[in-house]
Amino acid sequence: MIGVDEAQALCLDLVTPTDALDIVPLIAAHSRVLRRAARAFRAQPPFASAAMDGYSVRDAEVTVGASFEVVGESAAGHGWDGTLTPGQALRIFTGAPVPAGADHVVIQEDVLREGDRITLQPNLGSGPNVRPAGADFPADFELEAPRRLSPSDLALLAAMNVPEVIVARRPKVALLATGDELVLPGQTPGRDQIIASNVFALKAMVDAAGGEAIILPIAPDREDALAEAMAEMLKADIAVTIGGASVGDHDLVGRVGERLGLERAFYKLAMRPGKPLIAGSLGAVPYLGLPGNPVSAIVTGHLFLVPMVKRWLGLEDVQPKRVSARLAQDVGPTGPRTHFMRARLDGDSVTPYARQDSSLLSVLSDANALLERPLGDRPRKAGEMVPVLPL
Repeated sequence: MIGVDEAQALCLDLVTPTDALDIVPLIAAHSRVLRRAARAFRAQPPFASAAMDGYSVRDAEVTVGASFEVVGESAAGHGWDGTLTPGQALRIFTGAPVPAGADHVVIQEDVLREGDRITLQPNLGSGPNVRPAGADFPADFELEAPRRLSPSDLALLAAMNVPEVIVARRPKVALLATGDELVLPGQTPGRDQIIASNVFALKAMVDAAGGEAIILPIAPDREDALAEAMAEMLKADIAVTIGGASVGDHDLVGRVGERLGLERAFYKLAMRPGKPLIAGSLGAVPYLGLPGNPVSAIVTGHLFLVPMVKRWLGLEDVQPKRVSARLAQDVGPTGPRTHFMRARLDGDSVTPYARQDSSLLSVLSDANALLERPLGDRPRKAGEMVPVLPL
């Protein structure tokens, strides 16, 4: 068995960032992975603009008691074309262009206006309340790639006057649940059957990571049927089976995979839950054989499948983020496998659940973190700092 860090590295080695790109309009670009840097078509702001409502004047003339003649008005979208001369002021509103000859905006609360004249009052602020041209970004600014485009990125791109972006094509990830014991939700299970559940979590995880998950029909425990279903996965960019990866008489995935040309990178991990995991290449397709227990499948999905999807998209920092938290209670030693305990993270305090069986979806649903206990770790006391993976 190999360790988790080595297994994560081997899984990423199976994936080559895609060269397949899409050009998408900005309105459809949220959460897509930008693969070519986007260059601004103009500076922001493109002109010096008022940061406050008030009066634009020459900074050299700003002093308490100074008086100015108001000669016009500048509003957002409706600038003033003239040039201010000494002793003149321009009524101006937030976002409006500051006119030539002015470099200071006195806020309206600091001004007494009488007809077309203003006088600066004793409560005069320091100013200058002017946003210089290019204060946000210059005309040659670039939004660097690769990056997952956030809502704030989209606002920035829009301000750059970029109408469309070049992004990575979403990888198609085939998800194949296996086993005679499984039926889909809504179907009537037989006496010895259960409902297939983990495939829906895995699809949600893949889609959220930027992929396009495809749920294939459940494969029965027959080598011919499983071989046909696994061959169908070769049409995808990443292939994933769920269940059948152990060594029982009815665990056929490894055997059938080898007939289809599976080249294993590893089999079995020193981790809990998720020991029976296969990784390798099925033909030219990166392949994961996840365990069938629901919690095992979902935890290994977080640790191995999601990073592979992100790497395929061209992202660099793809591994799950760890934070440090303070144990809320004592925990025992871990033994020969790294243990990812379902836990509740509240602020900087983490509490593992008492029940850690890998079949308990109700516990996983309530958990918002995995408490990582390294293999061979000693008992830990409440108050000690430990690594945690937020979910």
